[in-house]
Amino acid sequence: MTGPGDRPRGTASPPTRRRTVHGAGEAAQRAADGLCRLVSHRLEGVSAVYRGEDGDWIVNVDVVELARIPDTTSLLATYEVVLDPAGELMQYRRIARYRRGAQDQ
Repeated sequence: MTGPGDRPRGTASPPTRRRTVHGAGEAAQRAADGLCRLVSHRLEGVSAVYRGEDGDWIVNVDVVELARIPDTTSLLATYEVVLDPAGELMQYRRIARYRRGAQDQ
């Protein structure tokens, strides 16, 4: 018999465990997948991955915003994606937009 506040055996809550991101590759994959679901653009690549001072992952993801013919005139964009240490997408913002054929300044 159980008293008030007691749990019957076998009904304990599973331990809550936050999964952490293991390395830059996993952070890049999660950021790219999450961003592409939100903005519905085709992934072009990941151009940077680094850890912020607070342990968050910051990932720069490049996407094709407007495909054109010829391909060198397509418009691409770089988005900065922030993941918490567990890999959840916290925020994103477009930080650059450029034509594929344009040279870096």
